[in-house]
Amino acid sequence: MTAAAAPALARHYRGVLPLLAAGLVLVVLASARWGAVAIAPAEMASALRHSWEAPGALTLDERIFLEIRLPRALLTALVGASLAVGGVLMQALFRNPIVEPGLVGTSSGAAFGAALYFVLGASFRVHAGAWTLPAAACAGGLLATWLVFTLSRTGAAGRGSVVALLLTGIAINALFMSGVGFLSYMARDPQARSITFWNLGTLAGASWRAVAVVGAATALGVAVGLRHARQLNALMLGEEEARYLGVDVRRLRAVVLGANVVMVAVATAFTGVIAFVGLVVPHLLRMLRGADNRFLMLGGMLAGGILLGLADLAARLLLAPAELPIGVVTSLVGVPAFVALLRQRRAFF
Repeated sequence: MTAAAAPALARHYRGVLPLLAAGLVLVVLASARWGAVAIAPAEMASALRHSWEAPGALTLDERIFLEIRLPRALLTALVGASLAVGGVLMQALFRNPIVEPGLVGTSSGAAFGAALYFVLGASFRVHAGAWTLPAAACAGGLLATWLVFTLSRTGAAGRGSVVALLLTGIAINALFMSGVGFLSYMARDPQARSITFWNLGTLAGASWRAVAVVGAATALGVAVGLRHARQLNALMLGEEEARYLGVDVRRLRAVVLGANVVMVAVATAFTGVIAFVGLVVPHLLRMLRGADNRFLMLGGMLAGGILLGLADLAARLLLAPAELPIGVVTSLVGVPAFVALLRQRRAFF
């Protein structure tokens, strides 16, 4: 893109990104306020003030806001951003609008790692505090993605292709999900329920430590994605065309996969498997303002947080004081929305 075209592009997106940013702020505030117990805005403000001035003088509602609601709202926004930007990256890499971030095995590997911990952790007395489950899930996601990337490069002088990655990812996903099924079959009832609940997604374990770790992974993945956005735009023309434009396709593929793995594996490790965010959000943004990957990443970072924040609010309020798994809500919303998008675009109907 020429230097003269850049300001025009900025003007084209100028009105959208501030609206999305304002919407995200509103959703975060609503998520921090509403739940089984509603917290007044005055108490939210006083909690922030007292946390600096007099931490020991916090009331019960102020503690709920600072220790439970606020970290959960921020973690929800960060996880939504990770999944949406991961979806943008993977759809650009595979040049396929129905690809989602877990295609290369990250989500299924994380599910297998978590299931392994639930079933075998107690037997081997493996427990190291609150970090054990996220560490096991993250390790499983990294292992599955490494297998996909390694196996897709076998043959053809070690040169992987998008088709090889796609097919290998499908196979590895099936392998690890069968492993999850086998572990669920072996598990006792409490363990099986834990596996099922985790695979449906949950934000109940949100903490400030989780916000810090997921925030760092999200920032790294978004920064890498934005740095390579123009190359991804070129790749959408085709691999040969991208090479003619000077893009090192093999290196770009490795970098994009790495960024996706960092974001999705870390997010999934803390929240479980959450579907459809990385699939639907890029579609909505393309319908809004086209397919430029810079806009899709920035918009996806905001819109993903909005979508997941609204889903988390619904999960907590629909059956309050009980809580629905957030993956159930995203699937109930995501499936009709995705089918409607496909019908409107007439892509597959």
